[in-house]
Amino acid sequence: STPLYSHITSEKIDLLMQDALEKFKVAGASIAVVKDGKVIHQKGYGVTSIETKKAVNESTNFQIASNSKAFTTAALSILEDEGKLKWTDKVKDHLPKFKMYNDYVTENFNIQDLLTHRSGLGLGVGDLMFFPDGSNFTINDVLTSFQYFKPVSAFRTKFDYDNLLYIVAGELISKVSGMTYEDFIQTRIIDPLQMSNSFAQSDRIKDKSNLAVSHSSESGTIKRIDGFGIQINGAAGGIISNAADMAKWMTLCLNKGQYGSDLKSTLFSVKNHNEMWRIHTVEEVDRDPRYNSHFSGYGLGWGLTDVKGNLKVSHTGGLPGMLSIVMMYPDLNLGIVILTNTENGGGGLFTAVTNTISDSYLGLDDFGWTNKIVEWMKQGRNTGDDVTKNVWEKVKLTKNVKVKNEDFTGVYTDNWFGEIEVFEKNKQLWFRSYRSPKLNGPMAFYNANTFAIKWEYQAMNCDAFAMFSLDETGKAQSIKMKGISPNIDFSFDFQDLDLKRVNK
Repeated sequence: STPLYSHITSEKIDLLMQDALEKFKVAGASIAVVKDGKVIHQKGYGVTSIETKKAVNESTNFQIASNSKAFTTAALSILEDEGKLKWTDKVKDHLPKFKMYNDYVTENFNIQDLLTHRSGLGLGVGDLMFFPDGSNFTINDVLTSFQYFKPVSAFRTKFDYDNLLYIVAGELISKVSGMTYEDFIQTRIIDPLQMSNSFAQSDRIKDKSNLAVSHSSESGTIKRIDGFGIQINGAAGGIISNAADMAKWMTLCLNKGQYGSDLKSTLFSVKNHNEMWRIHTVEEVDRDPRYNSHFSGYGLGWGLTDVKGNLKVSHTGGLPGMLSIVMMYPDLNLGIVILTNTENGGGGLFTAVTNTISDSYLGLDDFGWTNKIVEWMKQGRNTGDDVTKNVWEKVKLTKNVKVKNEDFTGVYTDNWFGEIEVFEKNKQLWFRSYRSPKLNGPMAFYNANTFAIKWEYQAMNCDAFAMFSLDETGKAQSIKMKGISPNIDFSFDFQDLDLKRVNK
């Protein structure tokens, strides 16, 4: 009998990737497709760096960013299988310093709550501790920070994606196993699967000759940008891998934790495989009739939905210049991974290509994903650009407004982010964070008591407003902040700061 799907050929995938690379302005990307336990396509396209022009291949290493989260949940599954922990264990019993925003939540917060984005806190909460990189926050700072954030929803009722709680999960793995998070991932997952070119953290890479570097094409041309250094542990986004090794990872997942030539070896139990691929936090479902989806939610380190009667399991990853996706259809025994080294085009590329490939296996027509997404991204960028441009144009128009700098200068502190200073440099106000040195830059008057800050750090778009509250004499007492661009990455959670003047 003839198969129901029109099997997409390797040649077609080549054309798709090359076309998308060009249209989304991406320096380099790699892909692996696994079907029925076999790797049917794996290859690199473009270059690892626009400076060296070295070609990407299936072994080129990329930061897989948040696709690391599923390795973290697999590690906890292994420890659960071994009886070292239970999913319902209270986090505070393993990590006594862990404290949430109220006693009830602290007392009841269990291991699965760390992994399912249902803490009640907002999107990307506290990520500013690590975005941009180069700050000096410690695991103790993370464990004790949650008490200071204001919840945006009731505990366990709403999905709001976070990273910090995964860092806590990494620390918990370390405490329970008696080795670092990175050692556990390397020895218990990467090594057994013979992902021989993958690393739990970047400083373990001896040979950096086939390492993709970060780029951005947001300015219209592809430029090299600074890469991102992971701090504390890699549980939220620290793993470095490549298409060939990620094919092994997807094969393990599609085989429900079994691996090896005859699938005689078990990494984690079927029971915990099912636990990871079960919805723990319900999300809004995409009602697009093309896919006829009925449910959507988050498992443990994986997003889950149904597409035309088939389960779809996927996750994306994003760090400065490093955007990736892992997508699996277990019912079709199909897995696709795409790794890219350019923002924001890499996200467009991986969406267009994975959708086109999976559509062909689902028996759907060619939707022309690449051209459609190029257009949507252009519209989104134009809207965001307009907002940002208007802000800086208004700043230009107000440059002659007289500001009494001394009313604003001084040290301000926030409970979780620590001290920042507003100071004068060449008669202009400047902002600098003591704990995150890349957050420094000139402050330009914008309106009323609001200033616009242009950071010296420009690898990611994260310029911000600082809104001062004054006392009756006109002296600033506190600062609230928020990002300027509507397209700012959610990890710059300036809105979570509550800076109060320190009277020194």
